[in-house]
Amino acid sequence: MAGAGPEGRITFWYRVRHGAQRVDFQRIWNGPPYAVDYLDGEGGDLVISFSSIGHDPARRPSPEFVATAIGRGMQGPPRRALFVMDQSRSWANADGFAEALRGALERVQSGAPVRRVVTMGMSMGGFCALAAAQVIPVDAVLAFSPQWSVVPGVIPDEARWASWTDALPPVRWPTAPLPENGWACLFHGAQDDLPHAMRFPEQTGLDHLIFPDLGHSDLVAHLKARGALGGLVEAALQGDRRRLLRIVSSARGVSRQRYLRA
Repeated sequence: MAGAGPEGRITFWYRVRHGAQRVDFQRIWNGPPYAVDYLDGEGGDLVISFSSIGHDPARRPSPEFVATAIGRGMQGPPRRALFVMDQSRSWANADGFAEALRGALERVQSGAPVRRVVTMGMSMGGFCALAAAQVIPVDAVLAFSPQWSVVPGVIPDEARWASWTDALPPVRWPTAPLPENGWACLFHGAQDDLPHAMRFPEQTGLDHLIFPDLGHSDLVAHLKARGALGGLVEAALQGDRRRLLRIVSSARGVSRQRYLRA
């Protein structure tokens, strides 16, 4: 497969509520700066998780949303999942983004057909989850705290990611691309992400959820602590908007329209 580097197995440890679980990933794409790891499972659903910038700038980001992506703790066997990591932290702008996604998806489909795809991610990962829907078929996107733009100067006084955004390659995605088809759900904390959140347009097929008491870094931790992440993914895979909005409401989130009316 053109563009794919050496395949192999890596081991990644993550901690869950009942202790440490060892997960063996299969690296099915290694075309720097992108690496894509795979966890096999059952059924026709596929979740693609995009990593944020991570905590160690000297190392490639680690897989994120691992337990959520494979459906741990939900009914039924583990589902298939892909984990996309960008060592350059380019917000999907570095060369090879589309090739990595298409190549990895082709590998997964060679084992068994994929019927439904959900992309998800937090911060840079959320931005990439939206961009992914421009290059592969995606049924639903769950984007947590995505930036509207990381091009310097577009969002006034935004400097949280300047060490990476000041060195962006030629920009393919100057603003977050919203899917023309399918369903996209944006989740933002009102404490520090409103300058980004309010730049997103309203459109058909988009649900924009605001959490008034939370900030950029608190949102996913809050949803995880509430046990909401798994249900959100299940609802997205099933196209169950009513269930997704009910979960958001129970976690103290509101629609953007309702937030603006308050």
